[in-house]
Amino acid sequence: MKQILIIDESPLFREYLRLKLEGSNLEVSIAVNAVDGISKMRSIIPDLIIMDYHLNRQGSKEILKQKKTDPNTTHIPIIILAQRIDQTQLLELVPYNVKKVFAKPVKVDALFVTLSELLDIPFSIDESPGIVEVHVNDNIIFIQIAQGLNRDKLDILRFKIIELLNLYEIRLPRVIVMLSDIKLSFADAPNMEKLLETVIQASKAKHRYIRILTKDTFVRQFIKGQKEYDGIEVVSNLHYAVDDLLAGTDSRADQSEKKAELIGDKILRATTRENTEAMVLKFDAEAKSAKFELVKNSLKNLKIAVVDNDIAIHDLIKTTFKKTGAAVFAFSTGEEYLAAAGNAGEEFALVFLDIDVPATGGFAALQTLNAQNIKYPIIALSAIMQKEAMIKAIQMGVKSYLVKPLKPEDIFKKSIETLKANF
Repeated sequence: MKQILIIDESPLFREYLRLKLEGSNLEVSIAVNAVDGISKMRSIIPDLIIMDYHLNRQGSKEILKQKKTDPNTTHIPIIILAQRIDQTQLLELVPYNVKKVFAKPVKVDALFVTLSELLDIPFSIDESPGIVEVHVNDNIIFIQIAQGLNRDKLDILRFKIIELLNLYEIRLPRVIVMLSDIKLSFADAPNMEKLLETVIQASKAKHRYIRILTKDTFVRQFIKGQKEYDGIEVVSNLHYAVDDLLAGTDSRADQSEKKAELIGDKILRATTRENTEAMVLKFDAEAKSAKFELVKNSLKNLKIAVVDNDIAIHDLIKTTFKKTGAAVFAFSTGEEYLAAAGNAGEEFALVFLDIDVPATGGFAALQTLNAQNIKYPIIALSAIMQKEAMIKAIQMGVKSYLVKPLKPEDIFKKSIETLKANF
């Protein structure tokens, strides 16, 4: 039986890989840090190593050096997973028998194609269309499913929900599942059941706090016809779903939905952009504590943009990232930011965008970025009473937002959610 060694500091990511690999009759060993990885590499002599490049204190480089100097381990092929890696760092990996480097968020289908080639073992992969995204806004878990119900990505969904619950310390889970660009039929019933069971079991949300946002008639009929889903509401109105969950009410959709403006086809029928295929996952250790030390390496040397006419917001975000090594660039108008965003030399890892920013407004800036195919991760900012504006931002493709007044802890957690991506 072939032996795989996984070296990664994310417990949930390790667990996902372990379950998937063991399901294909592979023996899997886990290492939680560099010291543990070196020890197990020497004692096990695995057939393959899967390793995160961003281990604490440059631990991955030490593992590679130890591997190369030991004649018993130098031949072992390695797959590297890295959130950000430049050409110079890639060239440094050449002498260490690194077979493939996958940028995080990892496309799991491509990962398992490579594993199959290296291990000469077939893996069962669901190749059907499917995009899954998960974010938390206002302590509501937003799950967007597009194009289809891919079973492998539904497996990942379970781990993502758990990490978000830990990161935001959510005690009363509320969930909105948005099904967009998707039309289901009776043949999709097993996958729909898997989706619902995953959401219920992972979130532990009470049925009355779960909303399914869709215009698909099959979904409505499927949930209505199953007693085990009693209490879950199927709606076609995002405004209603958000307001209802925030208020903690349990009114029925067929009564309250008529009072709200129906959202357009932008959410429920628009094709999701290719770059949204990635699913965001954070390290569980970060999720529990969100400590500075755990994310310092991933933030170092990153460029972060802040687009807001409030100097206090500039200072707050700069202070939040001061000790991480990230460079924060402040812009007072949308025009200033768009000029920088259009410059090929300015690559922003993250953008905080006030949707009420003067001159070229936030919404206009979003439209321009979409038109120019500029795909920086964006966290929208707005005043506390402007929920309508936030929902409009979601409709325009923004997946995460923060409501003012801002707190450093909230800024940091939202950044972890956005930047610490495994899937």
